[in-house]
Amino acid sequence: MKKFLKKTIWIFLISFYFFQIEIVRAIVPYYYFPTIKNLQKQSLYIGKNAYQLLYFGQYEDSLNLAKLAVKINAKDEKLWLILAEAQIANKKYKNALNSLNKAEQINSNISEIYFAKSNVYLKISQQTKAKSALEKGIKIEPNNHKAIFQLGNILLMEKNYLGAIKLFDKSIKIKPDFWQAINNQGLAYFEKNKVNLAIKLFESAISIEENAEPLLGLASCINIQDNKLAIQLAKKALAKDPKYVNYDYRKEQLWGEKLQASTEILLQNEQLKKDVILAKSKIIESS
Repeated sequence: MKKFLKKTIWIFLISFYFFQIEIVRAIVPYYYFPTIKNLQKQSLYIGKNAYQLLYFGQYEDSLNLAKLAVKINAKDEKLWLILAEAQIANKKYKNALNSLNKAEQINSNISEIYFAKSNVYLKISQQTKAKSALEKGIKIEPNNHKAIFQLGNILLMEKNYLGAIKLFDKSIKIKPDFWQAINNQGLAYFEKNKVNLAIKLFESAISIEENAEPLLGLASCINIQDNKLAIQLAKKALAKDPKYVNYDYRKEQLWGEKLQASTEILLQNEQLKKDVILAKSKIIESS
């Protein structure tokens, strides 16, 4: 009987001990240390959120999230690319170049790195480096019509009109409805004094997209031969985008000196006086 009692008490004490342990486990928190895989997943999730914020114009929040993503996982070139995009949006161009260099060190075979670099170099007025970066990117992705177009734009800035026209033509062959390239061919041909060809190109661009730029470009081309139609087109262009009333804005859009001079003559027409005043007032309101 004594042996049985001792055995019972012993079992009870052991059971009580384990019961106490379970209570302690329930009360005292324990720490979870994430694995490398989980950290990588989290960094990608944060990176995607940073990119979404960038898309919605929340540049500062996007930058903070992108920085966090890179801190968690500094070995993913995509995260460095997202950080660079956020830095560009926040006008931190030197930081963006550093981030893009980091991405390139991890994986030098991604065209987006060089396209983004080119974008930064253009913003800081380093055209030669911008051109070189674009050429590297195009070697990796030879059918990127936007990159080819941008390279053509750099040649347009350099007044290498024939070179620009060839590149615009190449991008149009890849994407036939790429009206911006067709329009910019018109800009180049006008500076080459090939006005009739410029007219055809502006008309072709308008048939795809009735944008203010080819409308005003066409108006400037035909002003001497058909002033009435030119005024109608100019009115429509300024109503669509008042910024085109501004000489400096057109210059940013790579309008050459000859087309600029022709446009200035057109905009001085008395019949466009009200439209010009209205366009300028809209620019002031929006700034």
